[in-house]
Amino acid sequence: MGHKLLEVLKKNLFVIITIVISAGVLLYFLFTTDGITSLGQIASSIRVEWLLVVLGAMAGGWVLETYVLNVFCKHLYPNWRYGQSFHVAMVGLLYSALTPFATGGQPMQMYSMNKMGMDTGKAGSIVAMKTLTYQAIMVIYAMLMVVLRLGYFQQNVSNFSFVTIIGLVTNGTFILAVTLFMLSEKATNRFLRFVMRTLYRFRFCKHPVAKYKKWHSQLKMFHDSARTMGTSPKVYLQAGFFTVVQITLAGLIPYFIFRSFGLAGNPEATVLTMLAAQTFVTMVSAFIPLPGSSGGAEGSFYLFFGMFFGPTIIPAIMLWRLVTYYANILFGCISASTGRKKYLPDEENPAKMQ
Repeated sequence: MGHKLLEVLKKNLFVIITIVISAGVLLYFLFTTDGITSLGQIASSIRVEWLLVVLGAMAGGWVLETYVLNVFCKHLYPNWRYGQSFHVAMVGLLYSALTPFATGGQPMQMYSMNKMGMDTGKAGSIVAMKTLTYQAIMVIYAMLMVVLRLGYFQQNVSNFSFVTIIGLVTNGTFILAVTLFMLSEKATNRFLRFVMRTLYRFRFCKHPVAKYKKWHSQLKMFHDSARTMGTSPKVYLQAGFFTVVQITLAGLIPYFIFRSFGLAGNPEATVLTMLAAQTFVTMVSAFIPLPGSSGGAEGSFYLFFGMFFGPTIIPAIMLWRLVTYYANILFGCISASTGRKKYLPDEENPAKMQ
């Protein structure tokens, strides 16, 4: 029994470390402030109807994540089922939550799709184009929020302009580079060589050839993906529209938490302002290398939402992380296990597709 337990612990060591780090951050906030007192007050007065809305938004995010993935899957495989997409989507959310910079989600999705019978190249194109669609819309969404609420956050959040500019430039450059590569592989190669020569000249890069090969291989994946996926306005319009809905729903979760705490009445805590704040939290958290952006996610939420929640900010962070992070791990594990049994009955008999 002890030997089996040890094997399980070794196999899931990284998962355990990830959860411990994130939980440790929350406990630190809880015990170094008056969070325990606030938590007790909120627990006794929480509005259940708004709490149900929070949980509904959480589940709605999973449904939308699955739907967008399914749009791309059915474009290449008409017989692909929604249940398969749900399994793949939850696997992606699970491993994104457990790996630094959320790097493990996409490879595990490709692995799962391949095990269900999908061609590896097509699985890669689906994951790559979905990722690109999300990133592009997220940048546009954030830019719109900056335009609408720039003045307010400049006055109320320190270093807001610096953080926002870095986030937009980084993500925008990535989207621009990928788009350019899709349009012209030769032009992108020339641009990459110019960038690497410049970085090497100013001693910002010690191994320009190795870096060039790495960046080139990553961009080539998107180029090949775009060619495999083809040009279908209907597919991209559908995926784009529901990605906007998905981002908006995720952005509204802090507002729903705010209402569940019975804090309505603050004239500054408008839906638009809190939606913009969550968008900026997402951008800031993306720079944190730890799994689940542990520490950075909580800190940025505290920074952007402390003015709205006041003394109840710690319970708000705990509930927000529960529905946007821990729930992905819990239900991702359940879905990965049940989906594997349903769609991958054994290694020799993957689900058949046409």
